[in-house]
Amino acid sequence: MKTTENLDRCSFCNKHKDTVIKLIVGEDVAICNECVELCETLLVDEPVAKPVEHVSLDPRLIQKHLDQYVIGQDRAKMVLAVAIANHYKRIRNLDKNTEIEKVNILMLGPTGSGKTLLARSVARYLDVPFVIADATSLTEAGYVGDDVESLISRLYAASGNDVEKTQRGIVFVDEIDKISRRSESQSITRDVSGEGVQQALLKLVEGTKCRITPTGGRKHPNGETVEIDTTNILFIAGGAFVGLDNIVKSRIRGTSIGFQAEVSSDRAGDLDQVTPDDLVKFGMIPEFVGRFPSWVALNELALADLISILTEIKHSYVNQYQWLFAQDQVTLDFDKSALEQVAKNTIKNKTGARGLHSELERVLLPHMFNLARYKEQGVNQVKITDNLVNTPTELKVHNEQIARKVGNSR
Repeated sequence: MKTTENLDRCSFCNKHKDTVIKLIVGEDVAICNECVELCETLLVDEPVAKPVEHVSLDPRLIQKHLDQYVIGQDRAKMVLAVAIANHYKRIRNLDKNTEIEKVNILMLGPTGSGKTLLARSVARYLDVPFVIADATSLTEAGYVGDDVESLISRLYAASGNDVEKTQRGIVFVDEIDKISRRSESQSITRDVSGEGVQQALLKLVEGTKCRITPTGGRKHPNGETVEIDTTNILFIAGGAFVGLDNIVKSRIRGTSIGFQAEVSSDRAGDLDQVTPDDLVKFGMIPEFVGRFPSWVALNELALADLISILTEIKHSYVNQYQWLFAQDQVTLDFDKSALEQVAKNTIKNKTGARGLHSELERVLLPHMFNLARYKEQGVNQVKITDNLVNTPTELKVHNEQIARKVGNSR
């Protein structure tokens, strides 16, 4: 056992007492001020997780949690919060005389509107296993590719190989619109990437017992398997459904007949007005649509929404880059006009919230490349203006001018 006299290093990070501000020494352990600060940050930013049985299922509290991570999309948050609350009330149900049907969720909206983030944030609130799968990688059983049971294998791995946790997890299937059949007519040949995958997902989504391999690989006749009941696994599907708005518009215009009918505009139909028949016309089979009784449309993000995403939400992009710059003792600031220009460029590229990350990476890349050089030359602040957002060459010149100015003053 160590004695107080020879405890000169932190028991957690092994830093010597001379390299830290304070080393707190106990009977046989020591901890430095940096580890104490890190632990405090973890406790404040990430509350101790509660089992899903003890998490509040008040939809208003769920929506309040989602507001920290997702800007706008109020109706989508409301629908999702209610569906989540009802789903886990159903799981908690102890009345064996009352059976509640599972309500899976379908989210429709353009790329970068927050579908995946909403699903991930809900799973974080509930502290349940969560996986994201791309529907385009799925094929019917027997073909090369991932079969639908691979979704459950991944959820099992995310739960730490805990069967009970797996059976209460959430699976988010992205790009679900990409497995639509190409026409409303029944395919003569087998469709391994469209209708066939929808058919294969039916039982899994509704609730069945499937056997998976603990390692996530393909099954072998004599291999070890684990049985998972998918009855209480919540499936959330999301997709852009490009062209569905035109189907809605065509249906709405088709009902406007006669002299008293209102003249429809050329604007595409609102996805909030989608009906099951519209989804079938798009290429989803009726049985699959029936497995997702709750659906909601997400709106394309406006300029103000994108600016808020940059600065206001928890773990915002600007905060992330400011932290990165701070590691080299450099302060990063943005003019209001610069943030607006980043958002405008993203809207022009039609990439949604994800495009903000790419745009900031493009703008800040020369600075990040020279952060070590800034530190050597005493540059302690970088301020981004709208000119530096628009013209990468000006960014390079600005970069060199700062370095030269500081270098000459030393």
